[in-house]
Amino acid sequence: MVHYSRRRRSLAVVATSALALTGLFSASSAAFGDDSDTLVEITPIAEIQGTGMETPFDGQVVTTRGVVTASYPTGGFSGYYIQTPGTGGTVKTENASDGIFVYPGRSQPIVEVGKCVTITGTAGEYNDLTQISRVESTVEEADCEPVTPFELNALPATDEEREEFEGMLLQPLGAYTVTDNYSLNRYGTIGLAFGTEALAQPTDVVAPGEPAIAYEIENLKKSINLDDGSNWDYTRRAEAQNSPLPYLTADQPVRVGAPVSFTGPVILDYRFGWNFQPQQQVIGLQGAPASFGNTRTPAPAPVGGDITVATFNVLNFFTALGEDEADCKGYPDREGNPITTNWCDARGAYRAEDFERQHTKITAAINALDADIVSLEEIENSSRYGKDRDEALSVLVDLLNAAAGEDVWAFVPSPQDVPNDGDAIRTAYIYKPASVAVIGESVILNNRAFDGVARSPLAQRFAPIVGENEEGTEFTLIVNHFKSKGSLLEGDENADKFDGQGNNNGVRVRQAAALAEFADTFDGPTFLVGDFNSYSMEDPMTTLAAAGYTIQGAGAGDSYMYSGRVGSLDHVVANEAGAALIEGVSVWEINAHEPIALEYSRFNSNVTNFYTPDAYRSSDHNPEIFGLNVITVPEPEEPVDPEQPGDPGDTQSPGASDDTTPPATDDSSSSDSASSDNGGAQLPTTGVAVTALAIMALLAGAAGGVFLLVRRQSI
Repeated sequence: MVHYSRRRRSLAVVATSALALTGLFSASSAAFGDDSDTLVEITPIAEIQGTGMETPFDGQVVTTRGVVTASYPTGGFSGYYIQTPGTGGTVKTENASDGIFVYPGRSQPIVEVGKCVTITGTAGEYNDLTQISRVESTVEEADCEPVTPFELNALPATDEEREEFEGMLLQPLGAYTVTDNYSLNRYGTIGLAFGTEALAQPTDVVAPGEPAIAYEIENLKKSINLDDGSNWDYTRRAEAQNSPLPYLTADQPVRVGAPVSFTGPVILDYRFGWNFQPQQQVIGLQGAPASFGNTRTPAPAPVGGDITVATFNVLNFFTALGEDEADCKGYPDREGNPITTNWCDARGAYRAEDFERQHTKITAAINALDADIVSLEEIENSSRYGKDRDEALSVLVDLLNAAAGEDVWAFVPSPQDVPNDGDAIRTAYIYKPASVAVIGESVILNNRAFDGVARSPLAQRFAPIVGENEEGTEFTLIVNHFKSKGSLLEGDENADKFDGQGNNNGVRVRQAAALAEFADTFDGPTFLVGDFNSYSMEDPMTTLAAAGYTIQGAGAGDSYMYSGRVGSLDHVVANEAGAALIEGVSVWEINAHEPIALEYSRFNSNVTNFYTPDAYRSSDHNPEIFGLNVITVPEPEEPVDPEQPGDPGDTQSPGASDDTTPPATDDSSSSDSASSDNGGAQLPTTGVAVTALAIMALLAGAAGGVFLLVRRQSI
């Protein structure tokens, strides 16, 4: 995770020594003074804060006065903030903050918001937060000029600039956008970006290395957290699990990309990063200083075309359950019930009731895609569990059809030749037989680049179902699931180079090269889809582009969110012939942008029930959809004037005898199977080219029949 270090001003993880940020701030001494209106020497809060990164009074006993602007008797902060009386609005001590945190200890009270106090305690730093602790005395004052929130027109960009406001009551102005909601489920924290857009993964926008590092530096200038006024871990602490999760309700999602409206003031503080803190602990929506726009859409954006294709990572869809596996442990809910498996052979739901919640969301999402073909990633390879390889795939199709109320879906069966046992997860296809036909058998690439990773590309040829007097274009889909950025494979090529591409980039590049060679064995329109575990500008995707396979649908949306940055690990990639057929591309942002609290895996993790049987947060990846123009209506042949000279062999007179035999239909398909060192194979092609007269002759024997005509495509 990339983060600011207040001490070193460096970018951890992605930074290189040549690009380390240094010399971004300096320290200066504060002038001491006293308040002649009091009987004791008062040190102003601004002097205790100082103009540097640490208090100049570190370890010294000080006495100061302030108005309480935020108070946290619950949630674990066990303290309060005070600010110099009369400050705020547009009044501020230059280059120093007028606010400070007070950690009174057990012998002194936690004072309510609005009270004015004089306190004596020890100044210091706690995890880089300036505070007064070990308070010796707390005296409430009768009268103090009130504090008003300081109007913060723009988010300060650097640590030094933010330090000037540490501990102060602020009213954020300008646009803020949710860029991270992953930690909301655990720590009650929401990542915000100053501006109207969520922050992008650098390597989804610019090249890895120095461009990506420079891009991330700009990201950090716009980043801040909205905290909940507590240090609770809502996944582990019983008190927190039995308290409503802050900011979130089942019908009010806090989505990545949602606009933020600050309805009240906040405190700027530093606790493992810069935060806006509420004036009190947020319980559910109580005490929340902000609200969020709802950016959900009920359906994918239209993509046009004659048929629609989607690609969808279905989040470890396993019919093998943890409860059926000896010694399998599970991640528990707040009552100790295992919900998902924890490092078991089975990778999905633990119990049957957990699987039901999972598949209800998955089927809702797939049916709502309104796609004719869906490529799947992370579905169970059932052969690993002593069952038919397609068992889990068959179960999913049955569930989809049950939810749809009729037999709408079918699956593409595994080929006879399965080159390796594969990973516990696999790729697959489901489709609607009323819309498309499967042409021949699927083919799995057998290449050493996928050894040990074993999610080999899976190719299948399809053709649209066409009506009378229509022709269809066949096309090839190849679904992929490259090696992830998580667990590290052996070899120097796979080590993180700190250029923004993460672990295992070397093997992903080799997989991309093998995929391009495999795809070249299929002629005609070809589409590479799925989870490439590579952002758009990373080496694997540029390797495919150099081979003639380019990403389609730039700007269509983002498929993934990680560490507060959005981008696409899932792609639609096409050769030139395929790109010519695409009408539109869309990403339906129903998963990565939704809080993980809504996922089936977090069922009953909080006293608030966030689970709903709908498509939202059905997975951690968003599905991507594209429309293809693959059906045409041929131009009718012009009638021939029999009185005009011509070759009688080229045409047939309308007065031809009834026993004239129509032209033979070519229904042959290529039987050649191209193979190469990379395990490529030629998918068969079928199709007929039928003249208008042949159609008339056929219709004479089957009046009213509909014939499926597919324009021949050579492959």
